[in-house]
This record gives sequence, structure tokens and C-alpha cells, in this order.
Amino acid sequence: MRSSRGSLLLRLLALSAVVSLLSVAATAWLAVRTTTRAIQQEQVQALSDDARIYDALVGYAATHPDWSGAGPLVDRLAASTGHRVALTTRARTPLADSGDGALPARVSATVDPLGVDTTLLPGVRDDRIDARAVGPFRLTPAESANLRVVATRVAGCLRAPPAGPAQSGDVSVFRNAVVVTGPSGRSHIETPGSDLSTDLACAGPRATLAEPTATEQQALRRLGTLVDACVKRQRLPAVRVGLDSTWTWADQDAARAGESRAGAVADCLAGARREQLTGYVAPAALLFVTTPGTTGPPGFDLSARNRWRVIGVAAVVLLVAVGVTAVVGVRMVRPLRALTAAAGRMRDGDDGTRVAVTGRDEIARLGTAFNAMAERRHEVEQLRRAMVGDVAHEMRSPVTNIRGWLEAADEGVVPLDRELTASLLEEARLLQHVIDDLQDLAAADAGELRLHPVPFPADELLRATADAFTETADRAGVSLVVDAVPTFWTADPIRLRQAVGNLVANAIRHTPSGGRVTLSSRTGNGSLILQVADTGEGIPAEQLPLVFERFWRADASRNRRTGGSGLGLSIVRKLAEAHGGTVSVTSAPGHGATFTVRVPARS
Repeated sequence: MRSSRGSLLLRLLALSAVVSLLSVAATAWLAVRTTTRAIQQEQVQALSDDARIYDALVGYAATHPDWSGAGPLVDRLAASTGHRVALTTRARTPLADSGDGALPARVSATVDPLGVDTTLLPGVRDDRIDARAVGPFRLTPAESANLRVVATRVAGCLRAPPAGPAQSGDVSVFRNAVVVTGPSGRSHIETPGSDLSTDLACAGPRATLAEPTATEQQALRRLGTLVDACVKRQRLPAVRVGLDSTWTWADQDAARAGESRAGAVADCLAGARREQLTGYVAPAALLFVTTPGTTGPPGFDLSARNRWRVIGVAAVVLLVAVGVTAVVGVRMVRPLRALTAAAGRMRDGDDGTRVAVTGRDEIARLGTAFNAMAERRHEVEQLRRAMVGDVAHEMRSPVTNIRGWLEAADEGVVPLDRELTASLLEEARLLQHVIDDLQDLAAADAGELRLHPVPFPADELLRATADAFTETADRAGVSLVVDAVPTFWTADPIRLRQAVGNLVANAIRHTPSGGRVTLSSRTGNGSLILQVADTGEGIPAEQLPLVFERFWRADASRNRRTGGSGLGLSIVRKLAEAHGGTVSVTSAPGHGATFTVRVPARS
């Protein structure tokens, strides 16, 4: 029993721990996943906004020598993104700001067209110089217009089909050729998805388009001078710089010795370009991008510290759940333990065992049911003991009388004459009557009392019963009266006659000489109502609930002159219940008693 209690409590604790752990884990997983996704989305959006702001400001810096006119652009960027945008010098002197208040200590980026952040602008050349920073390479309007005319002519040439028979491999048609104007104002041809190296028909015009203008030649000479100075300091062969910021060795024979240091030449070219462009672009500035209402990064991140916080909260929740379950489990097990102990005591024969009931929950209802069961068992046990005593008493008297008279006759004390034989026969009949009544009750208790319902006249049944008891009533000086309405009913007439006969016999015994016993029948509320009323001494009110108990007699002394076996009324109740009906009694002391049997109609 002790191990069972422990097992139940442990199962409750284990179940609570598992449920709590799963719920906490699911909640933590969902919270982490949702927060991570929200942070990622916020970071992606913030990175997109930062990249857009950075690109716009780098473009401004690449095309302006200073930041004096950047205020309107900063305001437009702030309005379109919802962020505060601020520019300062490297010394944090304000240049342009869309908001008010102190700036954060953390710099979002450095805006420098000659040193672009490739994280925010990944498509920049290896030298990290923004393509919009053209400086002295910017064409004059006339040069730009002339080049656009040439570029338009070249594009038309590329898109036009050949005029005569084409030689295989000599002519290609580039229907997707378009004219694109770059940041410097130079126009060039782009053919997405096609290789212009296969073009032969338009090679001449394309070569004309690729020639540098006077402005570009001047800028190239200055760039070449800067590069030559650098390569000389590096003890490298001379190089030639192209219009697209590429370079080649001036002397191919000497270049073989410097091929391993091509990276140094690229560094010289990048440095020369920065030096050449310095006066044409705005100086580097610090960029601050913040969101109004926030002072820094999100308050929750997935750092190790925050993960330990989640684990700690989950552990606290788990401990609280287990503690509450332990308290509830102990409160639940305690009454079950009391019920188990009470059941053990009842098993050992203590039918006075009861359990204390508190509350109104299921366990309290179980305790109430247990107490009701124990009370009923106590009553049944007392009835059983009383019944055993009553059966012994009822059978002892006739057996003792028979044995005593037979022993006396055997010893010659009394003669075994006809009078003695009649007396012994009467005692045997009484004993047989008790045994028959017990058999009927046993069959009724076991549900083996078989009925054979047939239609019969109820008034005739009462008259036949009265006729059977006429001689007994005459000896007792009691008159029998039948007051029956002619009625046909479907039931077992033999069992109903047995029930009515028991009631009549009981009424005759308790009615003094000169009294009357009335048998009546009627119908009402779908039932046949049979009544036996007498004018005897009646039954006290406190004894009415005991009338149909086995071996009950109004005469507590059990004088056989005033009672039979004590089973007749119990048999009446069983017979009525077998028909689905009831039997009841009403009485007033000194004014007789009325027994009523109700037999419902059969469906």
C-alpha cells in the first residue's frame, strides 16, 4: 500500500515535470524563433535602409567637392526611411542632421567615395573607388553630346541586318544593343547576353567611340604621371594607363621581370586615382543612422547571457510546477490513503469504519459513497445476523416440540395417539411453511422468481382468495368482505393470489373477534390497485417502516398466537416488485391497517 501511494505521487510529479518541461520548451522555442525572425527581419530592413542611405550619400560625395548642400538630401532620406540621418566630420563636427539631440557613440559607416564600404555597396571595383567619382574625367557637354551621336550610330549599326550576302562568321546582329551614358558623360554600348568581340561589321565605328576626348586625354596624362612616379619609387617597369582605369606594361620585355609585382602596380594606380580625385569629391564624413525612440540595439538578443536567462526562467517555472503538483498530489493522496486504510479495516471485519469527508470534489464524493456503502453494509450485516437468529428461532420451536413429543412417546410417557399425531403434524406443517417462505425469498433475491402473466379477472381473484380463508376467518370470528370492480388485468394470477393471501392471513391474525377484513380492487394511473384493510389494533407509526422486513412482528415477544413465520409481508413486497409494482401500508393505532399492492400495466 505504501509503495502504491509513492508510485501515484511519483507519477503525478513525473507527469507534471514532463508537461511543464514540454510547455516551457515549446514556449521558449516559439519565443526564440519568433524573436529571431523578427530580429532578422528588422536587421534586413535596417541593412536595406542603411545601404540606400549610404549609396545616396556616397553618390553625393562622389559628385560634389564638399558637403555644404547635403542638407536637403539628408532630410529626404530621413523622411523616406523613418530614421534619423546625421553627417559629421571625422572630428564629429556636424555637417547635416535630420534630427536633434546627441548622437550615439557608435558610427553607422564612413562615407568616403574613395574608400567605399563593400558590405553596404558590394558591387564596387577592387580599388573601392566609387564609379560616380570621375573628377577631371567628366566630359564637357559638347563632348558628351558628340559621343552620344557616335554611340547611337554604332548601336544602329549593330542592330541593322547585313545589306548583302553575309559571310559566315563575319557579321552578327545585336538587336539588344543599347546606348548607356556613364557618370562621366561618356556613352558606350551594352549588349546584355552577347559578346561584342564577334562583331566585325561595326568594329570601325566602335573604335572611334572608344577614343578618348581632349578632356579625358588631359586627365589620363595627369594620371599617368602620378602612376609613373609611384612605379619608379617601387623600381618597377613603366606602365600605360587606359581610359577604363586599366594598365599595361610599356615595355613587354622589361615587364617579364615585374610580372610578379603586378599587385604593386595596381596599388600605385589606385593611389594615383585617389590623389587625382581628391579635389573633386567631398571629404570623408561619419554617418549616423538611428531610429527615433530607440537608444541602441534591440533589448533582446540571442547572446549566451540571454540564453542562460531563458534557461533560468524555464527552471523556475519547472520547479514551481513540480512544487504545486507535489502539494496537490499530497492533498490528493491523503484521502485516498484514508480510503485504502478504511477499506482494509472493513475487509478485516470492522463494519463501523468511516472516513472523514471534506470538500465537494470527486474524492469527497468518493468518500461519501464509501461511507454510504459502509453504512449499507453495516445494515445488511445486522439484517443478516438478525435473519440467522430469526431463522434459528423460527425453526427451533417446531423442531424442539416435535423432538420433545417423540422422545416422550418413545419413553412411554405419553401415548402416541391420534391427538399427539395431529399436533406433531401441525408443527411439521409450520416448519414446512417457514422453509417454503425462505425458498420464495431466496428465489426473489436471486432474481429467479419466474412470472407467468396472463389476462385474468381481478375481482374473481379476490373472491377466490376470500373463499379460501373463509374457514380461518370464521374460527377467528372475523368477517371477510369483497368490494371489487370487475376488471381484467394481465399479470401472474397465482403469485398475486399468494400475495393477497399473505395479506389476508396477516389481517385475520391481527383483527379481534367481531372485526372485519375488506378485500377491494380498482384501477388508477395505469395500475391495478389491490387493497386488504382490517379493523384490528393497527401498527404504531414508528414501526411502519419495518413492516416488510423479514421476521418482523408487531409482537416483539414473538408469541406464535399473534404471528406466523414473519416472512409473509416480505414475500408480498418481493412479489409486487417482481411485477414492477409496489406495496405500502397505512395505519392508525386502534383503527386497523390498510395494505395496498399496485401492479402496473405490462407494456
